[in-house]
Parts: sequence; C-alpha cells; structure tokens
Amino acid sequence: MKILLMLVASLMAFSPAYAAEQPSARDQQAPGYYRMMLGKLRITAVSDGTVTIPLNTLLTNISPDKLSKGMAREAMTPQAETSINAFVIDDGKKRILVDTGAGELFGNDGGHLLTNLAAAGYPAESIDAVLLTHVHADHSGGVSRAGKPAFPEAEVYVDKQDVDFWLNPANASKVEASQAHTFADSERTLRPVMNAGLLKTFMAPATLPGGIRAESTAGHTPGSVLYRVESQGQTLVLWGDIIHAKAVQMPDPEVAIHFYVDQKQAINTRERVLKQAADQGYWVAAAHIAFPGLGHVQHEGNAYRWVPANYSTQLGQSVSDEANN
Repeated sequence: MKILLMLVASLMAFSPAYAAEQPSARDQQAPGYYRMMLGKLRITAVSDGTVTIPLNTLLTNISPDKLSKGMAREAMTPQAETSINAFVIDDGKKRILVDTGAGELFGNDGGHLLTNLAAAGYPAESIDAVLLTHVHADHSGGVSRAGKPAFPEAEVYVDKQDVDFWLNPANASKVEASQAHTFADSERTLRPVMNAGLLKTFMAPATLPGGIRAESTAGHTPGSVLYRVESQGQTLVLWGDIIHAKAVQMPDPEVAIHFYVDQKQAINTRERVLKQAADQGYWVAAAHIAFPGLGHVQHEGNAYRWVPANYSTQLGQSVSDEANN
C-alpha cells in the first residue's frame, strides 16, 4: 500500500492539472534583498513588493503632456510600477529595520517583507529595533500581522507628531478624502504594537538606537523624518518619501502628490533634501525608487538626477569579523 501511495503522489506531481496549480520557479523573482557596506555597517535593502500607482491622477503641479514625456524618457508610463523598499542596518550587534512595508494592507502587491527578510538572514524575531520614517500604509503597515506585532523583539520608533495625528480620527478633516483611510489603517497596525508596550515616540531632531539621527522632513506627514547613518566617514540618508516619481520629480522638484498633508511644506522639504544630498554626495536609501533604491543625487542644471548604485558582489570583510577586531 505504501508503494502504491508513493506512485499516486508521483503521478500527481507530474500531471498537467497538478502542475498548473503550483507556481513555477521560472515565474518568480529571486528573493528581494541587496547588500552594501557603509564603513563597518552592513546595509541590506529588502523589498516588500511593487505596486502600480496612477501618477496621472495622483501628481499635481505637472501637465498630462509633461508627465507622459517625462515618464517616457525612462521607458515608463504614468501607470507606474513602484518599489516598496525597506532597509536593515546591521552593526554586528544590533539589527535595525527602517520601515516595514505594507503588511496586510496592499494584498499581494506588498507584504513580502518578512519573507525577504528571512531569505536575507534576518527573521522577524532577530530585528532589535524598527524605525519608521512616517505613518503611512506602505511604511508602517507591516509593523503588525494578524493583530500582533510582526517584530516581537523590536521596539518601534516613530515621531510623536505622526502618532498624535494619525491615531486621532478628529484629524480626518485635515487630509484629502482619498487619504482618510490612513486613520483606520494606523489604528489597525499600530495599536497592537502600542498594546504590547513596544511603541516609542520621539520628537525630531533626535538620536535613536545605533546612534542613528532622525531629522524632520515634515510636509508629507506632520512627523515625517529621514534617518542619517554614519560609519568611518561615510554617510547614508534613508529619506522615506522625499521622492515618489523619480522620472519627473528629480528634474522638477515642485511636482507634488496628493499623499501630502501639506503640499507646500513637502515641496520645500524635498528641494532642501535634494540640494543637500547633491551638495554633500552621501549615499541615499529611497523607499520608492526602483529596488534596491540605493544611490546618489547629483546636480543637473537647476535640477537633479538619480545615480543608482553600481551592482557589486564584493562586500569586503564581514561586519561580524570587524566587530570582533
């Protein structure tokens, strides 16, 4: 009987009907992570997935023709597939995750962070701290799963202004109707972390675990921040949502998006951050530039351009070895 059952199982595995139910490895991307060294720190970009967004209805301060031409220069359309990137900062002792992806809020378009973290060698329980650039579904949605903290050993840090704003439904009148869902999303995803005593708030500027510096980038949300990381004379700035549509916002920083709570302030913030990044030449980790979202900003006339990191398989000496020297 045992031999018969094994034969039946083998036939099912090779039958066309059964095979059609199984996702083929040829139809899947490789695990979404990419590493680079920043001084003694190992930086790992981790993908939460991609989502297609209608830039033609979301962007402001740009004509339909200019948008189409700008996207076409990068072989894209206004229906743009956009990366959702998170980043791990590993000093050999602590593992700090910046942003958490969308969790359960975007269906299969997002929510792949935990799988890709595990593939990169960072299972959820190994994360020591989580830093949120701001409270929005695709950045804070992944802090919980099925009503429980997704990173059970990690304290979650976020600017107090965002917690106060998005966990108070009375503020719904202060945002566009299309963004009102963020209040319910925030309650659903942040409340389990708060109930577990893991949510920690700060007011930027502030120094957080690992000596990471939080600096205000208010405008996108009231408590939006960037995180500045330094090691051995090298700097990386993880800037959250400074850019949503690189193809048009780099050459024209005044192009805005309906996600902003305060568009004027957000535009001023973007222009300041882009200028600083280009002037100082540091590394940038971007949430919504094509994965892995690591690169530099350079001046181009009166505007800017993005220079992606050159692909490398050479990480040099491991962080764990350096930490023991």
